[in-house]
Amino acid sequence: MAVSSDILRAWRHPRQVMARLLGMGRREDRALVILMAACLLIFVAQMPYLARLAELDPSIPLDARIQSALYAWIFLVPVFAYVLGLVLFGLLRLFGRKISAYATRLGLFWTLLAIAPASLFFGLCRGFLGDTGGTGVAGVIVIVGFFWILIQSLREAMSGAHDV
Repeated sequence: MAVSSDILRAWRHPRQVMARLLGMGRREDRALVILMAACLLIFVAQMPYLARLAELDPSIPLDARIQSALYAWIFLVPVFAYVLGLVLFGLLRLFGRKISAYATRLGLFWTLLAIAPASLFFGLCRGFLGDTGGTGVAGVIVIVGFFWILIQSLREAMSGAHDV
């Protein structure tokens, strides 16, 4: 199934999508590609807001803002995501949940990719509307979507039906 179809399905049936991803076997390269695609899309989502900031405050040019965001999303966030996956795995194991480190990482990385369209919408809202109430609603949608998909994906990974 196409990734775009899986992203749409993840908002309604995240456990089914996670079950399919886990059923494909343990592939660390797949998890890394999912993470990098998510980081790239979320980086692109920030472009309208960065352009707005550069227009409002020309003391920092747009290219400098883009370089900083690119560095953060392509180099720093992936490292942070792996660390967060490890911390999440440790917390789940601490509370007696049976889950593999790979399944935890895959659930986190997939969640980041699944919320990328909402992040793109949020970026457009911030770029065109600024920090208004409508933008706040879009931000809430991103946050709620993140936790919904993450929790359901991890629940599926902990269900014991998958051995990865």
